[in-house]
Amino acid sequence: MEKNKPEKNKEKSNPLNTYARYSSLAFQMMAIVLLFVYGGFKLDQWTEWTFPLFKLLLSLIGVILAIYFAIKDFIKKP
Repeated sequence: MEKNKPEKNKEKSNPLNTYARYSSLAFQMMAIVLLFVYGGFKLDQWTEWTFPLFKLLLSLIGVILAIYFAIKDFIKKP
């Protein structure tokens, strides 16, 4: 019986692919945070409150979501 040998066709990690992966992750995180901050800004303008409650809450939610998606994408197997 033949033993299954692991294939040695693993490609070496191309530095350009790694750079593209992490830079796209950074742009995705930035877009999420900026979208939530903008939403909070507009809600604060709409309510006309003196304390920027929505900007504060939505920016924190945006940062948490950006970190969640970054970790989810980071631990995903290629």
